[in-house]
Amino acid sequence: MAPRGFTLFDTPIGPCGLVWGERGVAGVQLPETNERSTRARVVKRFPDAREAPPPAAMTKVIGRIVALLNGKRTDLSDIPLDMDGMEDFNRRVYQAALRIPPGKTLTYGEIAAQIGERGPGAAQAVGQALGRNPIPVIVPCHRVLAANGKTGGFSAPGGVATKLRLLAIENASRGSEPTLFDWAEHPAKVLPSR
Repeated sequence: MAPRGFTLFDTPIGPCGLVWGERGVAGVQLPETNERSTRARVVKRFPDAREAPPPAAMTKVIGRIVALLNGKRTDLSDIPLDMDGMEDFNRRVYQAALRIPPGKTLTYGEIAAQIGERGPGAAQAVGQALGRNPIPVIVPCHRVLAANGKTGGFSAPGGVATKLRLLAIENASRGSEPTLFDWAEHPAKVLPSR
């Protein structure tokens, strides 16, 4: 197996990282507090990856991620992924998430049912797999919500606020919860008074 490469790139929300392998994208790192922290997180998550200029195909991927983070609703599900070494359950969860189009959402339980997992703990196992998603934004874990239209968690930096921002970019329908943009535009209407 050829060594993985990675690069950092600027986005409207801060420096992101992209990791690639022989088959395609192996990881996306959303911004940490600064470029040094983002680089350190990439190296920790992908210790076999070496920083290098991105090949042409990865430069195109970077452009598409930047466009999304600039507010352009776009579907990244056709980007080739390198899922070598992933647990089978996680891979099935990520493949199901890839089928959720921009502007749509599913619940953790719905993903569990799609991959044939039923019973106690199935939805929680899906949530845990998505919490370990090494390819956020491309594998759209932000489109998976908790039951009853609740947001659920988001393990990327910024947490639920980042998830809401991604959903707002995509004009996703997700119940009555306000988006990050709603908070910025009308804080008195959507933020609880203290």
